[in-house]
Amino acid sequence: MDERGKPDYDLILAGGGLANSLIAWRLRSARPELRILVLEQGKRLGGNHTWSFHDSDLDAAQRRWIAPLVTHRWPRYDVVFPGLARTLEGGYASIASHDLAHVVEPALGAALRTGVWIDEVTPTMVRLADGETLRARAVIDGRGMRDSSHLALGYQTFLGQELRLDAAHGLTAPVIMDASVAQQGGYRFVYLLPFGPDRVLVEDTHYVDSAAWDPERLRANIAAYVGARGWRVRDVLREEQGSLPIVLAGDFDRFWDELQGQPSVGLRAGLFHPTTGYSLPHAVRLAERVAALPDLSAPTLFAAIRAQARQAWDEQRFFRMLNRMLFLAGSPDHRWRVMQRFYGLPAPLIARFYAGRPTLGDKARLLTGKPPVPVMEAFDAVRKTHPYQIRTAE
Repeated sequence: MDERGKPDYDLILAGGGLANSLIAWRLRSARPELRILVLEQGKRLGGNHTWSFHDSDLDAAQRRWIAPLVTHRWPRYDVVFPGLARTLEGGYASIASHDLAHVVEPALGAALRTGVWIDEVTPTMVRLADGETLRARAVIDGRGMRDSSHLALGYQTFLGQELRLDAAHGLTAPVIMDASVAQQGGYRFVYLLPFGPDRVLVEDTHYVDSAAWDPERLRANIAAYVGARGWRVRDVLREEQGSLPIVLAGDFDRFWDELQGQPSVGLRAGLFHPTTGYSLPHAVRLAERVAALPDLSAPTLFAAIRAQARQAWDEQRFFRMLNRMLFLAGSPDHRWRVMQRFYGLPAPLIARFYAGRPTLGDKARLLTGKPPVPVMEAFDAVRKTHPYQIRTAE
């Protein structure tokens, strides 16, 4: 706060993850007169992550403004299951965190502070671990997922290694799901992103009931998969790991009441695809919305973000029901059957599903035919719309 009682900044963004980075970048471009500050605990924006999206997730204008961040784009992608191998046409792109940092950090300049530890966040104040207090008209909290008793969750746990191989891998497109592998007690698949002729991200992914994972087991899975393909590793360029929430049920109002007026974004605000965990399309839309707000006070920001999250929550009701069928009906080792059936459906339906815009006909198609899970267990899963019902059943 300066001597006249004016806040130090118009907006402080606590956490330099995807959502806050896009908001800051968008504001820096559209409204350079604003005094903004991004606080990031790590050495660089974005941490160590890869964010992917389908072209159909965004409109043409959105794809244009995030284009400088894109690490690689492919015109199609593949999926592999025990009874299905398919190539689907349609753009698929990935943003690596180092490319996000390479573009956004210079744009922010002095408006970015890294290596900063945060002790406390309020709607208009941040207190750092060294005792420094920073004040703003608003503070956006983007420091990742928070625990809440008002959500029932499954989890997508993963570990990925970007590898340099001794020879070309031969991939011409991403393999976003190779579920031909042993399932290991949940829905498991390997995810492949070919970033160059001899460079590939290999990610071992599990849809499981617990957020815990064993990094050594996942590393061993990657080594076995790479060996089975006949690839020889020259170097491990980097490694990323994490756990993404898969929403089964929740109480939106109580989840947001817990925030007590604190503007929040990303996983912390529940802004992600409930089935895939993809968050980039939500982050892009929110950055546009925030940049267009004439008033960036904390109450206005909180109301605007909550309204966007409410709209997404209502639109995602069908996805939460599918998640319950995936996690609560049938054997965990047979969850792949649900996904194999899904990827046998028409390509336009699959694209609308990823974009979060299934039609009424799409929903009917997804639920008709021979079910890949036991019928009575599926009905039981569908009716469990509140978190307490799922927790009691565990």
